[in-house]
Amino acid sequence: MSALLEVRGLRTVFPTRRGPVAAADGVDLTIAAGEALGVVGESGSGKSVTFLSVLGLVRPPGRVVAGEIRFDGRDLRRLPRAELRALRGRQMALAMQDALSALNPAFTIGQQLCETLVAHGLARTEAEARPQAAALLDKVGIPSAAQRLDDYPHQFSGGMRQRAMIAIALAGRPRLLVADEPTTALDVTLRAQVLDLLDDLRRQDGLALALITHDLAVVAERCARVMVMYAGQVVESGPTAEVIVAPRHPYTRGLLESLPRLEDPDRPLHPIPGQVPDLARVDAGCRFRNRCPLAVPDCAKPVPLAEAGVGRLSRCIRAAEVA
Repeated sequence: MSALLEVRGLRTVFPTRRGPVAAADGVDLTIAAGEALGVVGESGSGKSVTFLSVLGLVRPPGRVVAGEIRFDGRDLRRLPRAELRALRGRQMALAMQDALSALNPAFTIGQQLCETLVAHGLARTEAEARPQAAALLDKVGIPSAAQRLDDYPHQFSGGMRQRAMIAIALAGRPRLLVADEPTTALDVTLRAQVLDLLDDLRRQDGLALALITHDLAVVAERCARVMVMYAGQVVESGPTAEVIVAPRHPYTRGLLESLPRLEDPDRPLHPIPGQVPDLARVDAGCRFRNRCPLAVPDCAKPVPLAEAGVGRLSRCIRAAEVA
């Protein structure tokens, strides 16, 4: 299956008082049309920065300093700003984690949907865009869609706001959707509804989905492939079922061991000890070694992302001993 999105060697740097911080450092990834890639890791691991870099949304003074970002064969880093802006929203879209903050409280849901449709040339005026906007709300499961166009974000429930934001992201009929923690602060029922919606859109429309989340359980249920990030780097990737059953990096194993299990509710949880390293002070060695039970002196040397089985990669010199 050919890749719709292909990223190689992505490095995104932010200057700080303590020195430059590479929030995404040497990231490689691919996503095919119709595929769901789960992207997991602690806060600050580089998940969101990686995809903001892909979309050209990293705010100065942060900037992409190295790497190749190809979408449907086009090198996004070489595109003029106007072409990238036209591509973003139309071919690639972002659904952010906090719908209440992401939606403009001063405008109705309909106005925000219509603005997107007009901006991408799918309608000439707001009046012309309203039927399409109502159809989008209906598509994401909002009842009485035509009437709800005139409601403001605060008049929607949390789950409905999340659906409305996904509708806005889908207004340009993108081929790639980046869903950044789309179920944050939702209860279990609403979370399932939003994830079901994303699954349906992926299957029906061939949408490529990057699902950014802290929740490995969600990825296990919804994504065929997973990419695990730590301290700005990809530390493991592969088929989700295989990664969960037999992780090839100590960090992935640590994430799994810190999760409660329904089949064994009395099993003690094992949190990962220590702290994430200061990204302004990291060296070329393994960034997890200060927290790793398998660390050896050679871990202080550069550790590449290497094959660890068919379709699997791990950034660990003791990958075979992890599972």
